[in-house]
Amino acid sequence: MRPENQSSVSHFLLRGLPIRPEQQGVFFALFLGMYLTTVLGNLLIILLIRLDTRLHTPMYFFLSHLACSDICFSSVTVPRMLMVMLTQDQSVPYVGCIFQLYFFIFYAAFDNLLLAVMAYDRYVAVCHPLHYPTIMREELCVTLVAGSWVVSFVHALLHTLLLVRLSFCADSTINHFFCDLTVLLKLSCSDISLNELVIFTEGGIFLTLPLGSVLGSYICIGTIILRVPTMKRLLKAFSTCGSHLFVVSLYYGTVASVYFFSSSWDSKHIIASVMYTIVTPMLNPFIYSLRNRDIKQALHVFVNRANFFK
Repeated sequence: MRPENQSSVSHFLLRGLPIRPEQQGVFFALFLGMYLTTVLGNLLIILLIRLDTRLHTPMYFFLSHLACSDICFSSVTVPRMLMVMLTQDQSVPYVGCIFQLYFFIFYAAFDNLLLAVMAYDRYVAVCHPLHYPTIMREELCVTLVAGSWVVSFVHALLHTLLLVRLSFCADSTINHFFCDLTVLLKLSCSDISLNELVIFTEGGIFLTLPLGSVLGSYICIGTIILRVPTMKRLLKAFSTCGSHLFVVSLYYGTVASVYFFSSSWDSKHIIASVMYTIVTPMLNPFIYSLRNRDIKQALHVFVNRANFFK
């Protein structure tokens, strides 16, 4: 606990990205382009899934929610970061910072849960293909997604309420480009032992259970494939699970580099945070579409329809 210089903070100062002033314009254009690509790419995925009846399957139902979450997740941090780069106004209201923190935790948590749900879907598709339609019925899919939204809401609300009870020191400079929970806790003058306890217990369980579900699903998939390892089965499994496995690796790899392999918030960890919050949501539409025949066909039909109505 640090009682010195305690004050009621009405604003925080976001330092933003460690970029030289003369390079601000270039990086502003770069991140604006990445953000627009994220929004338009994920919106296109949602639109294709909605319009093409062939994509009305559990896998694409989950993918549409992931695309929606990626748009919202990126929108929580990137517009504010771009505003700081454009105006050089680093001040963010206390309430605005708390809201950003809540929605950041909310959408990050939902992505975590949804990736586990999608891994279970792939496990059923590979290990129980004949029973897939009866297991992954519409009621179960809706329940899994709705449950993920509700649990993410409670998870984010818990950590946000524990944070707002704290007092902050006079130095309210956030050495980051968004209001991150771990950085805000370092600025507090109050006792944060309860916050840390909840992060290590509830937060640890919340992260490890979905990750364990993902790993368990792919271990079962690998076991089934290796029983009779033929090239045809390997290619089919890769086409079924490759995109999701790549997204999972990218997601958990960047999360681990930010929150588990970092001792201080230096430029390396800021770059890892950029990967986690900006690059990953942008890449997801490309990962799921470039090697996906169904998405390609739906896009081809959509383009033909658009040309027909011209």
